[in-house]
Amino acid sequence: MKRTVIAAAILVAAGALSAAGVAAFRRDRASRPRVPTAVVTRGTFVDFLQLRGEIRPVRSVVLSAPSSGADLQIVALVNNGAAVAAGDVVVEFDPTVQQRTLETKQSELKQAEAEIDRAAAELTRRAEAAGSELAEARKKAERARLDVEANELRPRLDAEKFVIVLSDAEVHVRELEQKVQGERAAAAADVAIARQKRDKARYDVEETERIIAALKVRAPAGGTISLLPNPRAGGPFSRAAPEFRRGDRAWFGAPIAELPDLSAVRMTARVDEFDRGRLQAGSAVSVRVDAVPDRELTGTLKDISVVAKPDFSSWPPSRTFDLVIDIGQTDRRLRPGMSASARVELDRMPGVLLVPAGALFQRGAATIAYVAGGSATEVRAVTVLRRGRDQVAIASGLHEGDRIALAEPDGAGDGK
Repeated sequence: MKRTVIAAAILVAAGALSAAGVAAFRRDRASRPRVPTAVVTRGTFVDFLQLRGEIRPVRSVVLSAPSSGADLQIVALVNNGAAVAAGDVVVEFDPTVQQRTLETKQSELKQAEAEIDRAAAELTRRAEAAGSELAEARKKAERARLDVEANELRPRLDAEKFVIVLSDAEVHVRELEQKVQGERAAAAADVAIARQKRDKARYDVEETERIIAALKVRAPAGGTISLLPNPRAGGPFSRAAPEFRRGDRAWFGAPIAELPDLSAVRMTARVDEFDRGRLQAGSAVSVRVDAVPDRELTGTLKDISVVAKPDFSSWPPSRTFDLVIDIGQTDRRLRPGMSASARVELDRMPGVLLVPAGALFQRGAATIAYVAGGSATEVRAVTVLRRGRDQVAIASGLHEGDRIALAEPDGAGDGK
């Protein structure tokens, strides 16, 4: 019985000691701050530049408002992203004003045609009247000539009278001949003027009909419509203008919609002055489109502008350079204007030691890393080979497989 009691007491004491030790260990572990770590690896260092931009087609057709007309108010417009066939109406403007103008011009054309008929009838009447008068004068001249032929039988004084009558008749005939020619020329001129008015009225009618036809903008080929922004619809403080919609008024030649060829796309972006000198045409680029997150596209930096442009999206305005990235692949889900991010490769170094950029710290002029080893943390000075946005290539001071802290341990910064 005594042995049993003693054994039980020993077991109870051992359990109490064990529980106290575990509690102390837990308290000690809980009191220590947890510092995240990373492992030094060997691999390929890739330095890149992150850019934001938008997807644009390499080839596209812009459908614009007509360059003539009046009150270009949109009365019909296809939805953004709608599929259209060649000849389909994409946007239609209000034709009311032009229809009234057409009616007026058609009335003027009818009046001009009626005026031609009146001028032609007047030409005929005046020509016939002058011809009748001329014929009568010729008859009188012929009778006077016959009278003169009989002068041998008349006294000299009477004969001279008949000669004078003949001379007057011949002069009158010549005057009437000139009058006939003048009447015909004047009447022909009136007819020509009337025809000119008719031609002008006909041109006005045809031009108005052309303008009315142009108020219906049709797709030149099949594809997917992308509506363009209307800068006049945005307020003075809005950053992005809304796209065109029914009821908007456009100006002459305003770009309303785009019919892109999505078989070849590119990305346009801007880069600031500091990063402009780090970029080179021909660099490899990886592109991710916000609306297509499950696919990464590859491309090539094709062109960088040589002239900077002011960027007023921030204040004070900065100066940026436009660049174009050719994308080697395409995706049926892509649409013009989609936002995208690009990683432009700046440098590549294979077979180097790599650590996260946040694992290095400055202590005075030295760059250090905290290497975790058992219960102690070792401070090591390192030599940086190349710094990138996310990774750093190490020349010396660390070894592959070392575990380094991603944050400074408590009290480590006291000796800085």
